[in-house]
Amino acid sequence: MSDQPSFLIPNAKLEIAKQNTEAQVEPLELGARVRELRLSQQLTLEEVSQLTGLARSTLSKIENEQISPTFTVVNKLASGLNIDIPQLFTQPVKESHHCSGRRDITRQGEGKPHPTATYEHELLAATLTRKKMIPFKTTVRTHSWDEYEDWVRHDGEEFLYVLKGSIMFYTEFYEPVELFEGDSAYYDCEMGHALISTSAEDAEVLWVTA
Repeated sequence: MSDQPSFLIPNAKLEIAKQNTEAQVEPLELGARVRELRLSQQLTLEEVSQLTGLARSTLSKIENEQISPTFTVVNKLASGLNIDIPQLFTQPVKESHHCSGRRDITRQGEGKPHPTATYEHELLAATLTRKKMIPFKTTVRTHSWDEYEDWVRHDGEEFLYVLKGSIMFYTEFYEPVELFEGDSAYYDCEMGHALISTSAEDAEVLWVTA
């Protein structure tokens, strides 16, 4: 069953062992960075596995800082996520009590398109990096549960708001519920979930992932 704008490129620090072909990369909160980039593109671990050729279990261990990836693995991650290697090595933002003054405007229809087999996502505020929330508008193209091969699931929590039409909201541990324009839901998105349009035209929803 899910591209990120240009990033400020930090000073990436790669420690390459001269004696080994498979040199180890020094993780600079790399797991959190990989998860951030994956979620910003609305990709599941399974989808990143297909894009990179890396096992889902390997990706999960990287995101949870359980293993330090080799330079070859870092290359596969960068290629699969369509980014440059330095973008994986962003210094964490230090907490501050001062207002950062960040702002981003997305005009109607000018979001970053990201189509999938069942949804047509439009990523909003796409020029901002290291967001604490990922907002996106989605057209729900599928009208049948049979079009899903499996549940959609990913890290974090999610808010869903129906903008247009109606949807059937499926979740792994609850009975399906039909939502109409103006209805909303908040849920753990590590729990399997999926939407289908129940209106004659494709429904539109606003999603915010944290």
